[in-house]
Amino acid sequence: MAAPITHCLAPSIDTGGLTIQQLLDEPLMSSARVVAGTDQLDRELTWMLPFTEVPPRPDSLDAVALYARPEALLANRATLIAVAARGATMLVVDGRIPADFPRSGLPGALVVVEMPFPVGFAALSRLLAERTLSQELEAMRYSTHVYAALAGLFHRGAGLQMLIREVSNLARNPVIALNARGLVVAHNGLAADAVSVLSDSVRRMLATGVPAARRSSEHDIRVDPVAGPHGSVWTCISSAIQFGKACQGWVVILVPSTSVGSQDLVRHRIVTEQATAVIGSEMLRQRSIDEAEERARGDFIQALVHGSFSSEHELRARADHHEIDIESPFGVFVAHAVLPHTVDNPAAGMIRLARYAANISSQSSARTDATVIGDVLVVVRALRDGDGAAQEREMADFAQAMYRELEQRCRSAVAVAYGRPSLGASTVSNSYREARIALGIARRLGRSSAISYQELRSFTVLTEIADTEGSRQLVKEVIEPLRSGPNLLETLTGYLAHGGNITEAARALAVHRNTLLTKLDRISQTIGLDIRDPENQFTLWLAIRLNLLAEVTAAADREARFR
Repeated sequence: MAAPITHCLAPSIDTGGLTIQQLLDEPLMSSARVVAGTDQLDRELTWMLPFTEVPPRPDSLDAVALYARPEALLANRATLIAVAARGATMLVVDGRIPADFPRSGLPGALVVVEMPFPVGFAALSRLLAERTLSQELEAMRYSTHVYAALAGLFHRGAGLQMLIREVSNLARNPVIALNARGLVVAHNGLAADAVSVLSDSVRRMLATGVPAARRSSEHDIRVDPVAGPHGSVWTCISSAIQFGKACQGWVVILVPSTSVGSQDLVRHRIVTEQATAVIGSEMLRQRSIDEAEERARGDFIQALVHGSFSSEHELRARADHHEIDIESPFGVFVAHAVLPHTVDNPAAGMIRLARYAANISSQSSARTDATVIGDVLVVVRALRDGDGAAQEREMADFAQAMYRELEQRCRSAVAVAYGRPSLGASTVSNSYREARIALGIARRLGRSSAISYQELRSFTVLTEIADTEGSRQLVKEVIEPLRSGPNLLETLTGYLAHGGNITEAARALAVHRNTLLTKLDRISQTIGLDIRDPENQFTLWLAIRLNLLAEVTAAADREARFR
């Protein structure tokens, strides 16, 4: 068990509320006698009210002291019971209680104090007010001291770990900071094994609601027992970091004991309350830095896949800033992803999905970066040095892992495509273009799996001739006329995809066999070719692939030019 931190002395001030016992220790009340409630002298007081002037409304009288003249008790016995039921803390009788007043009639929940001689409501009320204000002033001074210590470090840019260390010094106990997901982002005063055990216990505690009887408006501060290492039980004082309605994390003081003194507990409450504001500001500042760095890295990845650097010097300078080895071989992976549910900020949701995709790997040492281009996730991953076959196997394994994880996370069919390995940063744009072409073809074919550019050879082998005049003329003569009729091109594609089998094609297209035969005759008349002839089927198959490849390639080139 970690010992309390003791190298920072706590100020010798009373930061708690004024108790009945402290009020009785004042010279004015030193001769007063406690008639009832001697076991409740640690209850707190805030102000005093004449007994005969208590408003009839059912408002709580918690921490309220009531002042009464002796003769008022006999006439208002029923009222005394009513105010006690409303939570009144103390009754000060200014003088001797009448002998004929039955002591058994005093409510058990009320501390009753008898003054030996009358001193007046004004003197007693002023004493209580002055002491209460004095207590609150001491608490405010300590709060200011804590805030000043933490704010000074924050403005000097000390960082989250130094701030948590200072909180731990002020609390004289270990402290951990958790982010919104309950993960430890900083800690002080705990060994590594204790951090793991206690953080798990704290997360479980925070996941449970607070019973209504223990709810408080004190800055969402909770005091709960938690399980520590080796079967120990610790006291956890936790305060939520709130910005607007969202919880951004928690500051947690951990006391290695189940018994915490009342003054220590009040001090810990003040420390956590002040710490949440400063620690929360530091966490937001660090998040802004991380988001800015992520945007800059995303811009670099987009420039890398588009090959839009003005010079090799710019490429090297920006790669050095992001600690990327431009001589390393790279693989590029792309995927159309659909967010699993509607979100207020789809762009931010896609960024989170890209960040998730970048972390999918059994090889955690491999450098992986991700960004979003339109509605496409782009992952650039450094590959291990080796021959081309080994790199292609490594890319295939990562693509399969990325496909499985994205399909599970997005809860829908996903296609992950990748090009051939690039031999350095300067040729990443070629691999990206191949990946985008493969993804476009996969989507047009309705395929959802991990797909490589090489797997689509029946399409990609035509890349060199797709942009020639002969290819464009073939598409114009065969494909364009079919666009005028309803579903003619779709019918032809389905017919050829099933090897000219009328029955299978009709079933796949969900039409009657005779309807398909009629459409095939119309297609033959429209293009002037008998589509049942094998030679003509090859020509049509070639035209369909050239058309699809031209459209996909044009879309990829438009995206690159738009950048």
